[in-house]
Amino acid sequence: MPIYQFKNPETEEVIEVIQSMKDRHVHVDKDGLEWERVFCIPNSSIDTKMDGSLEGFMRKTQNKSGTLGDLEDMSREASEIRKKEQGQDKVQKKHFKAYSEKRHGMKHQKDKGS
Repeated sequence: MPIYQFKNPETEEVIEVIQSMKDRHVHVDKDGLEWERVFCIPNSSIDTKMDGSLEGFMRKTQNKSGTLGDLEDMSREASEIRKKEQGQDKVQKKHFKAYSEKRHGMKHQKDKGS
């Protein structure tokens, strides 16, 4: 069951309450005061070793959660591995080409013509 956070509007105290996803996410304390729901970004970890292949990236990230920054770091690391091993990153090159075609020739900000 997921954990939801609620903040006391008077004291700013934050508590965690376990509720079903189907529950109405409201917390009322014993004095009848309704607490405010706190929305936060979940933070999890994902595997850290990469082999550079698209399949490896998919295998490492599929059915796992982590921050967007973690995912971007893994993608960048895989790209660097491909560049080192193959002399170029064909996955990145394909992405830049599709990006440009979709935007009527406009280049991706990281596309340096490679």
